[in-house]
Amino acid sequence: MPVVPATQETEAQESLEPRRQFAPGQQSKTSLTVRNQEDQRPTIASHELRADLPTWEESPAPTLEEVNAWAQSFDKLMVTPAGRNAFREFLRTEFSEENMLFWMACEELKKEANKNIIEEKARIIYEDYISILSPKEVSLDSRVREVINRNMVEPSQHIFDDAQLQIYTLMHRDSYPRFMNSAVYKDLLQSLSEKSIEA
Repeated sequence: MPVVPATQETEAQESLEPRRQFAPGQQSKTSLTVRNQEDQRPTIASHELRADLPTWEESPAPTLEEVNAWAQSFDKLMVTPAGRNAFREFLRTEFSEENMLFWMACEELKKEANKNIIEEKARIIYEDYISILSPKEVSLDSRVREVINRNMVEPSQHIFDDAQLQIYTLMHRDSYPRFMNSAVYKDLLQSLSEKSIEA
């Protein structure tokens, strides 16, 4: 095998860098630069719509009764903003916060009536949570993913309904039982119990 000088070897590797194949969710520095440039290109409306998608919900502090109700069912947890915030805090510790963010974005999309805004929000949700290039990609089966891909030509408020149900079910079966046994939930319950005893 011929010996290649270090500088030529480095140059050869650098010239191959942009052509490397990466696993889903993994990107090179080159593709990150391109993606960042694309994210800056959309219109102001796109930027504003992305900002409108929920990240953290305003909610009053939960009551002891509410926190106890969360243990009764996942639906009771998800119906309150305080419950979603506490669950989301837990999901962040498990590196699966994107599931809640996706679910919340779908809920916001369902409230929209303007066709242009629906199309733009659907595109943003797709780029953020469905695209295999997204670092926040949610785990969906291939059937649901194919239906979404076909329907992205003319998206409606309900384009992600099957995907949202799949993620809701995943959170219910997988993350919710661990949340109920987590320090996040137990600490909150204990703190509210102590406050009610003091009162």
